[in-house]
Amino acid sequence: MVHTEVQAADRPRLLLVPQLTELEWVIKPLLEEWAEVSSYDAPGVGAEAPVTDFGAEAIAERGLAELDRLEWPSCILVADEFGGAAATHIATGRPAAVEAVAFGHARLSNSMEGTGAALNSEIFSALISLMRTDPRTFVRQLFMLTQGEQQSGGYGDELVESYLTRVPVELLAHFWASRPDEGAEIGRVLGDLDVPLFLARHDGCLLFTAEGYRAAEAALPEARSMSFTAKPSVSPEFAEALRTFCMELQAERAKSRL
Repeated sequence: MVHTEVQAADRPRLLLVPQLTELEWVIKPLLEEWAEVSSYDAPGVGAEAPVTDFGAEAIAERGLAELDRLEWPSCILVADEFGGAAATHIATGRPAAVEAVAFGHARLSNSMEGTGAALNSEIFSALISLMRTDPRTFVRQLFMLTQGEQQSGGYGDELVESYLTRVPVELLAHFWASRPDEGAEIGRVLGDLDVPLFLARHDGCLLFTAEGYRAAEAALPEARSMSFTAKPSVSPEFAEALRTFCMELQAERAKSRL
């Protein structure tokens, strides 16, 4: 697809919030065609110094440091899966810097209880077990949950190897085991933000439930909502939808200045 060239000064600024590593954002090259884009590794991942109290807040602090390094006064936060909790901490820590939020596998929390649970507890338990017994297969399954995703740009074996080289297995285990305790405030923070929201659903996802997504849609009725056949962080269709979302935001801001 041919896009109209966007001048550097007019390009949207996207901060891709990771779960654990920037490697998760397979679509980053597509986003860089029309936006200024940055991501980062979580503390203790790759070359990043470890912290004693690891979690969503620590990942958010690293994100705020990235904004300072880039000297970005504001940006659009883009998160997927368990990156959502860190994104909301970034928004809480520096609300004036948040122009909008795009949230893949959107939900209001990481709850696994009740009829409206955001996570499928059986799938979560199975993934935890697989991660502890066979981390390599865990990472492959984590990013290739369906054959269709494998055929449409999901993580290949080379990227799985890069992921395992960069992310310590013990940190991966700690991160996943602590996810149900993180993210309780996702819905409240998104509801309090006075910025445009883009809620993305991964159709057919085994872990993040349709009920959790519908609850987010109901609680955030002004948000844009779209579904995708692949997980947003690897989906070219999501990359294009995000481009449209950002271009429309820019057009609205330009109109308001007239």
